[in-house]
Amino acid sequence: MVGPIDAVLAIHNAFRADMAAIDAAALGAARGMPGLEATVDRFRFFNEILAFHAHGEEVAIFPALEEVAPSVAEAYEMDHRGLDRAFDALSSAVSTRDELETARATAAFKFHLDIHLAKEDAHLYRIIRERVSVPDQGKAVGIMAGEIPQDRVPEFIAWMFPLLGDDDRENMTRVWQMVMPPEVFGGAVQLVHQAIPDGFAELSRRIPELAA
Repeated sequence: MVGPIDAVLAIHNAFRADMAAIDAAALGAARGMPGLEATVDRFRFFNEILAFHAHGEEVAIFPALEEVAPSVAEAYEMDHRGLDRAFDALSSAVSTRDELETARATAAFKFHLDIHLAKEDAHLYRIIRERVSVPDQGKAVGIMAGEIPQDRVPEFIAWMFPLLGDDDRENMTRVWQMVMPPEVFGGAVQLVHQAIPDGFAELSRRIPELAA
């Protein structure tokens, strides 16, 4: 059965997929292929979304975790600060137009992010699933979602859904259906349709009420 935490795990998979593509593009640029500026712009947007997500965890997930597993969240907050430093290192490399240093900094960021997300999925969110009630999980995920400014939501959906597999698309949509008012959910579904025109038929097959 789909639960609120499945939405968070889906976003984690979107981060993984996009970061892998950004890392590959940065490596290509270091080998002489064009497109470094587009890669850097893409990474800046990626990091902006990641910052919204991380802050959402800090204001909603970590306090819920503290109540059921004291002191566990502290290490994950340290990871967030480490990612901030890794982004600063990448920004420094980009400012000097150094393709090799940009590729190295991108690879370092990806390495750190992959480990952090794997730990959260296997440990932090397992504890949340096991020890926090489903209604409280839904409340925390709702607070996290609210960290994305409303005027950026269309951008966020357009970025995320093409990066997700069919299972994650279904899970994310079902969680939104649980936590959003019907009129808000209807607007989100329209944005999803725009983001994945070729994949929406499969999503509607899995969630038939979307086609109603």
